[in-house]
Amino acid sequence: MTEKQYGKLVQEASPKSPIWKNCLNAFWIGGLICVLGQLLMSFYGGLGLDKTDAGTAVSMTLVALSALFTGLSLYDDLAKVAGAGTLVPITGFANSVAAPAVEFKTDEGAIIYPSQTSLHKLPR
Repeated sequence: MTEKQYGKLVQEASPKSPIWKNCLNAFWIGGLICVLGQLLMSFYGGLGLDKTDAGTAVSMTLVALSALFTGLSLYDDLAKVAGAGTLVPITGFANSVAAPAVEFKTDEGAIIYPSQTSLHKLPR
């Protein structure tokens, strides 16, 4: 099989990507996140915060909301539709930090409590 034949085979077998739809969704959902940021900036400015402090409060609010949505499993659903529209703003950073914490599952008994055979050896 030649390189051209292989390329043609791969192109025929690959699913067609709705690139225009994906770009539009990334644009408008990312834009809505930015609009929310601007509304929060105006809100915090109206509370009397200067521009630097209001910007910090906006960042903190967006990170907190993103972490909350990640914990509620809503952020992944939004990211499936919006793609890079949710990954580029600061919310993508918050999601990348919060997602591993949500996915990390511990066996509480194995970490907090020693095995049953060693319980009698613990100082009381």
